[in-house]
Amino acid sequence: MTSVDRSTQSAHHPPRALVLAAFAAIYLIWGSTYLAIKYAVATVPPFFMTGARFFIAGCALYAWSLVRARRGGADAEPAQPAAVIRRRWRDAFIVGALLIVGGTALVGWAELSVPSGITSLVLATTPLWMVMMESVIESKRAPTPRVIAGVVVGIVGLAVLVGPSLLASDGEMDLLGITSLALAALAWSGGAMFSRRAAAPPSPVRATSMQMIAGSLLSVAAGFAIGEHHQFTPAAVTPASIVAVAYLVVAGALVGFTAYLWLMRVSTPSRVTTHAYVNPVVAVLLGWAILGEPVTARTAAAMAIIVVAVVLIVSAPSGVRSPRARRVLSFRHGELAERRT
Repeated sequence: MTSVDRSTQSAHHPPRALVLAAFAAIYLIWGSTYLAIKYAVATVPPFFMTGARFFIAGCALYAWSLVRARRGGADAEPAQPAAVIRRRWRDAFIVGALLIVGGTALVGWAELSVPSGITSLVLATTPLWMVMMESVIESKRAPTPRVIAGVVVGIVGLAVLVGPSLLASDGEMDLLGITSLALAALAWSGGAMFSRRAAAPPSPVRATSMQMIAGSLLSVAAGFAIGEHHQFTPAAVTPASIVAVAYLVVAGALVGFTAYLWLMRVSTPSRVTTHAYVNPVVAVLLGWAILGEPVTARTAAAMAIIVVAVVLIVSAPSGVRSPRARRVLSFRHGELAERRT
């Protein structure tokens, strides 16, 4: 077996323990970011906050990648043509625009006017969008009944979790905020799917850092476009916001975002997006443990339903690749490419 064959096999069959650890990261860490974002945006505007956290994380990852490359490590690769480098950065900006600006900063902005319960319910459409895109773009066939059932059960679980808060509201919902959340769910799904096929360096660390840097610059630009610089006063930033942003940089971006993009390469989108069902549960538990919020029988029932949804989706056959399909490796435009026959 050649070195290319071994690297390809390793990419498609990563260690199970590593996959489980990555899922734990996006389940637990991203669930905790609800609480961190709440403290962060109290004194830092959402687009600026998102830009800062991903710029710091992206630069740290990029620097680490350069060090590993100079030492002849996994990030080292032959010099690439300028056209390849431009294409990689172009795709990094596309992924960053969709995942970081559309799928992250836009959610923080919407939560300034939309209750968190409604936010969770709207963002629960993310797995549905992802399953549809996976079927149309990759498998070229409809989702399996088990995956469809898992999506439906997951949405039901979230409805049980946030339903009473919706019924207790005064009925005056911010239409712009709701529309923004729907667009955020769609943008995140599109960005995650595009990241699987985007032109990128062979090193996941380098690729992720480029997407973080590109998305952070776009997020800051969007913040200036909507006038966040008029609302931001550095002297007014509280220690709680600083700690929250630091946590979002290290845990939410460096660990969670990197784990997510890696899982999008080695797993199926429908499985990876089960985090959309688990994160609100983690947020509820943290609210109980840290803020003393009660966990009722309704909450426990919703958690059980969500667990069933995750089991249904994760246990379903991926259906992304035909059993008879075979991979053909070729070098295209200076990069290792894969085409399926």
